[in-house]
Amino acid sequence: MLRLIYRLYQVYVFLTRPLTFGVRIMLVRAGKVLLVRQTYMDGWFIPGGGIQKGESLEQAARREAWEEIQARLKSISLLGVYSNFKEWKSDHNVLFFSDDFTLGGGHDNEIAEARFFPLNALPRGLWPGHRKRLIEYRRGLPSRRRSSMPHFGEW
Repeated sequence: MLRLIYRLYQVYVFLTRPLTFGVRIMLVRAGKVLLVRQTYMDGWFIPGGGIQKGESLEQAARREAWEEIQARLKSISLLGVYSNFKEWKSDHNVLFFSDDFTLGGGHDNEIAEARFFPLNALPRGLWPGHRKRLIEYRRGLPSRRRSSMPHFGEW
């Protein structure tokens, strides 16, 4: 059912070309990153989702982390803002980072699986923009420069 809804959403995007904003939260612990596999799309992703009306970017990141994988974020930092103009989109993602979080042990019905992967052995099927951000983080570019200006680029 969720796959059908997602396909209908893709038709809507094609017809209306909306401007969308979302958040992603890179959760890293002991050299491993937590990724999710969704029920309605193939592949692995950095957890995240849409911003609700009246919600700040940080509130959205914290809410999405809790809703998707029951992660309580203590400290978070802004890594960058990335855009995606593929598939008729004008999609913008704000990427946050946390290595200070706890997990509640579950996930919502949109998530088929959540799993930690070593940063040097990312899974097949990881979406290209997400892979690019994780490789940048692993290499110390620009994502690790959390005290400097956030990075802007293509997702």
